[in-house]
Amino acid sequence: MTELVELDLPARPDVLALARLVVAAVVATDPLFDDERIDDLRLAVSEACTNAIESHLALGGEALDTPIEVRCAIEPGRVEVAVRDHGGGFDPTALPEHPPATDPARLEFERGLGIPLIRLLSDKVDFRQEGDGTSVVMTFDHRPLPDPRPLR
Repeated sequence: MTELVELDLPARPDVLALARLVVAAVVATDPLFDDERIDDLRLAVSEACTNAIESHLALGGEALDTPIEVRCAIEPGRVEVAVRDHGGGFDPTALPEHPPATDPARLEFERGLGIPLIRLLSDKVDFRQEGDGTSVVMTFDHRPLPDPRPLR
């Protein structure tokens, strides 16, 4: 059985904590998701919501009247979260490449790390142009914990 939670949030930075809290609380009802995996999901949702809010703000004040939409579908062992904006959309393939995390030149990049982070934390991510905006659809599967029994 799939459980569904949907939020329409104003495109304001002060709602990020609410989006993280609601999604994490819903996912925590699935015993297959441990705290570490929920933290991955919380961070990816925060980055997707931040991008949606920035997209709205880039259009100016009138964009604040249109909410960002967060949809969380939960099945046993799997969660799909979609964050949709109405901010005009973007092409994720046109983003500049960043140096590897171990390269000192990476420190020169203060922005633009959200999408690579979302890709790293999600098991699957899809960017969809939809009408006047973009949907970021992220899938998270539970990751089995290692066997706590010592090896012999």
